[in-house]
Amino acid sequence: MDITGAISRLLVMGPSPAARQAGTAGGPQSGAAMLMAMAPFIVIFLIFYFLIIAPQRKQQKETEKMLAALKKGDRVVAAGGIYGTIAELKESERIVVLQVGQNVRIDVARSSVTAVIRESVQGAGPK
Repeated sequence: MDITGAISRLLVMGPSPAARQAGTAGGPQSGAAMLMAMAPFIVIFLIFYFLIIAPQRKQQKETEKMLAALKKGDRVVAAGGIYGTIAELKESERIVVLQVGQNVRIDVARSSVTAVIRESVQGAGPK
């Protein structure tokens, strides 16, 4: 019998009863085979978790902590690169009033504050 005849016979009739019995033996060997087949997916998930998901969660927690610690007088940077000093916090509306110049105040969403600027100590810079 040639190869095409054997392939067509398998397609029409399916595997032999002995092959079916060997393939469906639900012993420990099939579980190990399944684990080996899933191993690349598990490794890829772990790589994604440790390189992407975990650092992103850490950064999100730090940002939430920074936003919760905002207080009047902090110098901040808002989204879009707006530098200002917090003049007022409207907690109920989640709005921060920034003073960006003399007699110039703008309302921004609290979540748009991206960083708090820490002033460096005078004289600590390079000489």
